[in-house]
Amino acid sequence: MTHMTKERLLEAGLAMLLEHGYNDLGIQALLEATGTPKGSFYHHFRSKEDFALQVIDRYMEEVHHGLDLSLGNASLPPLERVHRFFELSQEKYRQEGYLGCLLGGVGQELSGISETFRRKIETCFAGIAVRVADCLEEARQQGDLPPDRDPRQMADLLVDCWEGAALRSRLCRDPGPLGAMLDFYFSAATQ
Repeated sequence: MTHMTKERLLEAGLAMLLEHGYNDLGIQALLEATGTPKGSFYHHFRSKEDFALQVIDRYMEEVHHGLDLSLGNASLPPLERVHRFFELSQEKYRQEGYLGCLLGGVGQELSGISETFRRKIETCFAGIAVRVADCLEEARQQGDLPPDRDPRQMADLLVDCWEGAALRSRLCRDPGPLGAMLDFYFSAATQ
């Protein structure tokens, strides 16, 4: 039962944190939305910060699942697998109303004032880039990318560009920036 309570809080918290950000995420509103007593929240989480960090961990479980589905699909060439991951992310953003990436949103809000969140979010972005870089290295070895390209630099650039496009997509509630960025990146990457 306590596991279900924690899961319910994390799931609702993910949606609320994405929509409202950290500073506007009210614990009371979360408790009301989930029908959870205040004591149960503090049984599972030491503080609002601890809760938000665990929400980020939950979000990263979803991201890594998407990476597994996309990058692990050996039936597709490596570049298509990387592209597929970002297409899946774009679809998730669409389903959520183009609110963008939780990491980007929380990172923009807190990285300048909280070293804990800055390190956490940078670690998450680096973890995504490492996985993408492995797939880009495979593409380079197969001749789909120029041999002088550095897959890790390319992966970091892709993640950075994606986050910028996700912000623009959130601002205009439109997928256009995401699609345009992907088209541009993959066109430029192979030249």
